[in-house]
Amino acid sequence: MEELQQIGRTYAIWRKRKLSYFAGCDYFRLASHPAVMAAVKDGLGQFGLNVAASRLTTGHHALYARLESALAEFFAAPAAVVTGNGYSANLIAAQALREEVSHVLIDARAHASLRDAARYFACPVLEFKHRDANDLARRLGRLRGRIKPLVLTDGLFPHDGEIAPLKEYARILPARGWIMVDDAHAAGVIGASGKGTAEYTGAPRERLVQTVTLSKAFGVYGGAILCGRRLRANILRRSAMFAGSTPLPLPLANAALKAIEVLRRDPGLRCRLSQNVNYLKSALRSRGLAVPATPAPVVSLVPRNAAEAGLIRRSLLARGVLPSFIRYPGGPAGGSFRFAVSSEHSREQLDDLLTGLNFALCRRRRRHILKGV
Repeated sequence: MEELQQIGRTYAIWRKRKLSYFAGCDYFRLASHPAVMAAVKDGLGQFGLNVAASRLTTGHHALYARLESALAEFFAAPAAVVTGNGYSANLIAAQALREEVSHVLIDARAHASLRDAARYFACPVLEFKHRDANDLARRLGRLRGRIKPLVLTDGLFPHDGEIAPLKEYARILPARGWIMVDDAHAAGVIGASGKGTAEYTGAPRERLVQTVTLSKAFGVYGGAILCGRRLRANILRRSAMFAGSTPLPLPLANAALKAIEVLRRDPGLRCRLSQNVNYLKSALRSRGLAVPATPAPVVSLVPRNAAEAGLIRRSLLARGVLPSFIRYPGGPAGGSFRFAVSSEHSREQLDDLLTGLNFALCRRRRRHILKGV
């Protein structure tokens, strides 16, 4: 791992160079928003660092109740449970759902946290083809008896920006089934009001469990489970992980409340993000790159070989752009260049990214034409 220091909201210092930073997942740059940073300081001064106890013993601070109410309201969910982070949200929800499920069906490219969550169920775990509602329907059709299936999927897949067809999944789901969607990258970002994948696809919230992180769109830290009141009660009763964990540090809970407020009161943030995403993706499509037609602020480019990867890297550095090459769980085995757009990137930075990629894409097109000849 190389050291990287983010500065100025959209830049980073890497190997002593200041480069445009299209990485991470702080889509509105709320991690460095003045009001959110002030809320951390205020929270530390008023409440101290942490409660040093489980919420089920003596650690249930009023801030957690306020944050859960704010999250339930933001996502139009009946209830919310705040967790230590987004990864643990899936594990905690699984512990609470364990007795409600007869079969688990998981997307072939689901996030590692969902695969870990699947291990908590004492029932068959079946894999269905990535984002394939027909394959899910076939696998559901083979199950016998009074089944109570649970579908596990990402909402917005972070490696390439594709979106799960939740409305189709909900349509084919048996009456006693559930969908648990890891909406870490969609929450606050997509949908008419930022409620995530269900809002964007038009899927009903009934029988839907939505898990989110507070470290991406909200720029803070922590996680949450958006669910019905009955499941919330089961989390408190059945989840050993929730019962045995010290909750989110109080200054971060205070900052998360402020981040929700900022995102709700400043529609310009989502507007700018949408404009930047549309500008970048439209330009890339015009250059021949197949980019998913989604509002996801993520663009992925898989190099064909090591030589092309080196070419892309050099081309980006020449334009002052950090070449963010990653190997992500569920993503391409050999890794890919992944670029995350924020509401705060300037048009000049987007153009630098496009210029850096264009040289490599032109080389790719020329080689394709020569092969065709």
